[in-house]
Amino acid sequence: MKLDILKELNVARRERRAAILVTDTQNGDARLVRAEAAAGDPLAAELEKRLRSGRSGMLEDGRTFLTVEVPPPRLVVIGAVHISQALAPMAKLAGFDVTIIDPRTAFATPERFPDVRLITEWPDEALKAVPLDAYTALAALTHDPKIDDTPLLAALEAQCFYVGALGSRKTHGKRRERLLEQGASAAQLEQIHAPVGIDIGAQSPAEIAVAVLAEVIAALRRGKQAERIAA
Repeated sequence: MKLDILKELNVARRERRAAILVTDTQNGDARLVRAEAAAGDPLAAELEKRLRSGRSGMLEDGRTFLTVEVPPPRLVVIGAVHISQALAPMAKLAGFDVTIIDPRTAFATPERFPDVRLITEWPDEALKAVPLDAYTALAALTHDPKIDDTPLLAALEAQCFYVGALGSRKTHGKRRERLLEQGASAAQLEQIHAPVGIDIGAQSPAEIAVAVLAEVIAALRRGKQAERIAA
């Protein structure tokens, strides 16, 4: 690999940006395509599919190999609630780096959330240590505007691949009004999955956690196609 390509690839890794190394295995020519430039590439369809799957491999031409470099997906959960207790271990099993944020120390305890990164600060402070990005999902589960609204706005600004919020449609309607007043656009608010989770008729906290994780994975792997699931 040429030094300039290696340097560019290392920068992408540090910045948690996805990229694909396109290599002609017959002549050794290689080029790096960053995710944000994939749509304008001659291999756009294949590159975008690989970015969603995270899988490297040879193309059908038998000579072009795609080495996919995708940041490990993260799940930031706002609220140390019962749903979070079920969601955190399942998300870890699915390969997500999980962080729970909740300033309420009575709920956010290591006993309730073993082996999970736990930050007991208000989200505006906590997110300084967990910067959001396009490979981060955020689920706001406290039902408390004082805790949920700020990280929801931050997730929209950071273009997180998934933004979900607990609450009924009526609750979300009030949430939309608040977020609009705080500067969010109507287009941004359309990106929030609310009520959170795929509609599977979930009742218990564990069932809701399953629905949330399924929706997060669909958003990661299918992108906009994931909207079909909720339709």
